[in-house]
Amino acid sequence: MNHDLFEYTLRLGDDALIAAQRTGEWIAAAPQLEEDVALGNIGLDQLGQARSLLQYAGSAAGRTEDELAYFRDEREFRNLLICELPNGDFGFAMARLLYFATYQHLLYDELRSSTDETLAGVAGKAVKEVAYHVDHATQWVLRLGDGTEESHRRMQAGLDELWPYTAEMFTSDELVRRLPVAVDPAGLQDAWTDRVLGVVDESTCERPSSSYQHTGGREGRHTEHLGYLLAELQHIARSHPGATW
Repeated sequence: MNHDLFEYTLRLGDDALIAAQRTGEWIAAAPQLEEDVALGNIGLDQLGQARSLLQYAGSAAGRTEDELAYFRDEREFRNLLICELPNGDFGFAMARLLYFATYQHLLYDELRSSTDETLAGVAGKAVKEVAYHVDHATQWVLRLGDGTEESHRRMQAGLDELWPYTAEMFTSDELVRRLPVAVDPAGLQDAWTDRVLGVVDESTCERPSSSYQHTGGREGRHTEHLGYLLAELQHIARSHPGATW
């Protein structure tokens, strides 16, 4: 595996890993028992994707998936900023899931045709899982947006607050343009916008907009929140390096 492929695979694996950590925080905190189970399963799907991708990335670097997950510092992570933001309320969480899962679904759908057999295989499994994530988020956005005055307000607030983090998902760079097995995310933006805004319109919420977009995650420039997330994620492994159980 060349350096470009390592970096590309790391990006996708880090997205899934950090998203899984945030999703898992809802277990025993969701608004109903059924939702605890649903979000737990979504988090496990994301974690499974992360494991496959980080294992593949590490295979060429002589590092295990655990070493990549637990023994890198904040600036070494390549995840999108939207994945690391604190959960906020349930409307915020469903807005993030709608935005991120729709992006993942489009990406994995394209990646199934990659000439890299490992990436294509991971994507072939993941695209089915993420289709459920999109549907789950969609149903909640519609339910909350077209519900009570309070649920509508919170759903609108979540959609608005996260919108400035969405353009980063579609930022292209030299790495993806020169790597033949990669999917250039810039080509996904129109389809993503159509799908997401279709849900927003149906929910009776207003279409969010922002003149400013946050970037930097792909280059290792993160919000202050990632450091706290990693401190929790990595605590046991760093406290007991080399331990097995």
